[in-house]
Amino acid sequence: MFQSVVAPNGLVANLFGPIEGRRHDSGMLRESGLMNQLESTMNKIDGTPYSLYGDPAYPLRPHLIVPYRGAALTAEEQEFNKFMSAVRVSVEWTFGKVLSLFAFLDFKENLKLYLQPVGKYYVVTTIFTNCHTCLYGSETGTLFGLNPPTLVEYLQ
Repeated sequence: MFQSVVAPNGLVANLFGPIEGRRHDSGMLRESGLMNQLESTMNKIDGTPYSLYGDPAYPLRPHLIVPYRGAALTAEEQEFNKFMSAVRVSVEWTFGKVLSLFAFLDFKENLKLYLQPVGKYYVVTTIFTNCHTCLYGSETGTLFGLNPPTLVEYLQ
């Protein structure tokens, strides 16, 4: 299992894992140290935090926004959740791109967990997917109107 941060230009900007077994997302977030990194580096000059948008399993933090929960949401909260669900879908596009470029990762019967470095396969293919995004762009970058760096810039 991996935890990923996808940038608006379509690149996987942070990848943590693999972690064996089924872990709760919030536990994996804590183990990754990502929140500590964000708290120390992701603030505007006035101290206002930049925030990531996470899926509903994550806890709400100053640097991590999640959907509003509950049955009695205001119209504004419902509108926010609807708008931000498009952001969440763009992250799924990136995961799908890794699997479409490297389909062997999705053939679980062909991957032997203790006989092959399955986690390393995913890390390497994610790097290669970022390279592909630098060369050809991505749906996510198109959605947000952002181009990735050149391949040379990315690999430096």
